[in-house]
Amino acid sequence: MKLEIQGVCAGYGGKTVLEDIRFTVPSGSITTLLGPNGCGKSTLLKVIGRTLKPFAGSVLLDGEPIGRRSTGELARVLAILPQLHHASGELSVEELTAFGRYPHRGFNPVLSPHDRATIDNALDMTRMTELRRRRISTLSGGERQRAWIAMTLAQEPKILLLDEPTTFLDICCQFEIIEMVRELNRKFGITVIMVLHDLNLAARCSNQLVLLKDRKVRYSGAPAEVMTAAVLRDVFEIEPEINTAADGTVYCLPVGSTRRRGDGNE
Repeated sequence: MKLEIQGVCAGYGGKTVLEDIRFTVPSGSITTLLGPNGCGKSTLLKVIGRTLKPFAGSVLLDGEPIGRRSTGELARVLAILPQLHHASGELSVEELTAFGRYPHRGFNPVLSPHDRATIDNALDMTRMTELRRRRISTLSGGERQRAWIAMTLAQEPKILLLDEPTTFLDICCQFEIIEMVRELNRKFGITVIMVLHDLNLAARCSNQLVLLKDRKVRYSGAPAEVMTAAVLRDVFEIEPEINTAADGTVYCLPVGSTRRRGDGNE
């Protein structure tokens, strides 16, 4: 399903965080939102997921404004995993995953055979089948994140929104989560939009990078197009060395800051 963000302005109260945001997310792609702290990445993800109403502009899903869809209808095609999420630590992984079936079964407490099969598939896709009986409180950080992603997959979404899915995880767990997201995208055609801070992880897994700064989209394009020294100096105020891995992936090594002392950004 194709997403189009058209002239979105958004914020909180009287404060504008985003101005005239415009870009397209092709169906079946991975798009990553990047930018310095406070640039509006999470705010934009909330607008796309319809958990925050924009001041102006619209988000189109296959050409139709998402505001025209009922909450239940939207939840059956789009799942969002926010940066902060909470659930009782006494829940098992399987019980948490089952919550993802709510948009399809409503208040019906009985799981249908299709519900149970979908839950099994979600656990299998996130490699959580062997941990299905474990309580959430007993899981490691990476396992807990995979359990939450299993819950979103149980919604059977066509579009998956992830807000900083690798935050607070060690390097190995970060790679595991990103590789899992790539596999879900490749095998099942799920369109993914996520917020990341790690430039190199984003470049490795994404078809499109959208770089935000000063409330606007500063740059967007394929990783090789936007991962340049000039762009990274402009957006992140770093001095980078740009290299290319053996598989053609562009990556950067930050070697310093371009900020000057006394400019108010120390």
